[in-house]
Amino acid sequence: MTPLPRATGRRRVAIRRAALAVAAAGLLAGATACSSEPDGPELSVSGAFVPEPVSEAVAGGFLVLENTGGEDDALVGAVSEMAEKVELHETVENSMRPVDSLAVPAGGSLELARGGNHLMLHGLTHKPVEGDTVPIELTFEKSGTLTIDVPVASATHTGR
Repeated sequence: MTPLPRATGRRRVAIRRAALAVAAAGLLAGATACSSEPDGPELSVSGAFVPEPVSEAVAGGFLVLENTGGEDDALVGAVSEMAEKVELHETVENSMRPVDSLAVPAGGSLELARGGNHLMLHGLTHKPVEGDTVPIELTFEKSGTLTIDVPVASATHTGR
């Protein structure tokens, strides 16, 4: 049996590239196989705004959280460097109250809107005005944290 000639120069580079391509294809196939498992939450934020508050005492925060993933999640907290505390609120029979969490269903959304679920920012460091932004860090049960810069809109803005 005649030994194969030893690869040199360009041929050696081509062989290495081919070997890397085969290895990469194997890894990609493995990643694709793993993706057949149920995927976790996939969250995005839209329509976020804080209406210009009348004082530094309190402001509301409104937005829509969409979960395009295959697993439910929950908003479990929020903080802002512009507020002493941020609470999650729900509104029931025209009365708002703090809650520990708000569900973000798989394939669905959570709307934080006037007259419904919303964020309450207490003890503002200063009164934000229209055109400012308020940094808010949202904490989720499964997805960790998401920091957003929320624009301050006119006091009468409804988000629509």
